[in-house]
Amino acid sequence: MNKFFVGMLVAGSLFATGALAQQAPNTLVKIKAAKVINVAFAADSLPFSFVGPDKAPAGYSIDLCKRVISHIGQVVGNPDLKVNWIAGSTAERLQMVHSGKADLDCANTTQTLARLANVDFSSLTFVDAGGVILRADSPVNSIAELAGKKIAVLKDTTTEKRLNAIAKDNLPGTQIMPVTDALKGLAMLESGAVDAYAGDRIKLVGLAVQNNPGKFVLLTEELSFEPYAIALPRGDSALRLEVNRALTQVYQSGEIETIFANWLGKLGRPTGLLAAMYLLYSIPE
Repeated sequence: MNKFFVGMLVAGSLFATGALAQQAPNTLVKIKAAKVINVAFAADSLPFSFVGPDKAPAGYSIDLCKRVISHIGQVVGNPDLKVNWIAGSTAERLQMVHSGKADLDCANTTQTLARLANVDFSSLTFVDAGGVILRADSPVNSIAELAGKKIAVLKDTTTEKRLNAIAKDNLPGTQIMPVTDALKGLAMLESGAVDAYAGDRIKLVGLAVQNNPGKFVLLTEELSFEPYAIALPRGDSALRLEVNRALTQVYQSGEIETIFANWLGKLGRPTGLLAAMYLLYSIPE
């Protein structure tokens, strides 16, 4: 092969590598310069991420995120970092992170391979499962008995995707009705407009507790596996490292027990799977 041609290939390869490196986001530098961190969150995902009575973000994921934000503030040399909280749906939050409008997404966002094409994720922060809630007077006792029924589900979620697949294969005549707000889905269930409402199990319990728990029951069957994590700008390894370092500190220090007890303690102790997750993601230095 011509030496000049080889040289051009090598030079081109180095140039391409350099160009890719330049395109990688440096969120920590941006945060340091602006003295502000932009954080996407869910306004209606009790007990993980919601707007509290004082109109401020609250929940399990928010408490975890506050520890992460505090650590990032120390890293960038600004312990009094201003936080700009931005509410949005799952799809909106992921788009915010992808576009750079948000630096983090702190909610009950499931990590999936499809989503990894556009954003990165931190270490896992929780593991849940998709489930179905019914009115207490419903004759339905299993997912199979929902064939031919109407099921509401939050739009653009992993539960919606899984439910559509289950309905297509095993629930003939079932109508899947996407909603944009969890409370709207619960209201449709309560009024009889739908026969069931599907979502992440713990979120469903939170909705029921918040809105007259005696009216609703949760099926024991699970629809899907939901590993939650903090969504981050894709390719920003420096930010991901500091977020994971902060989460490790929370898991290793025992702070996670306080956070869990505060938001999920009424449901009992962490499951064996969740306890193992905390241990596995306590990444050693």
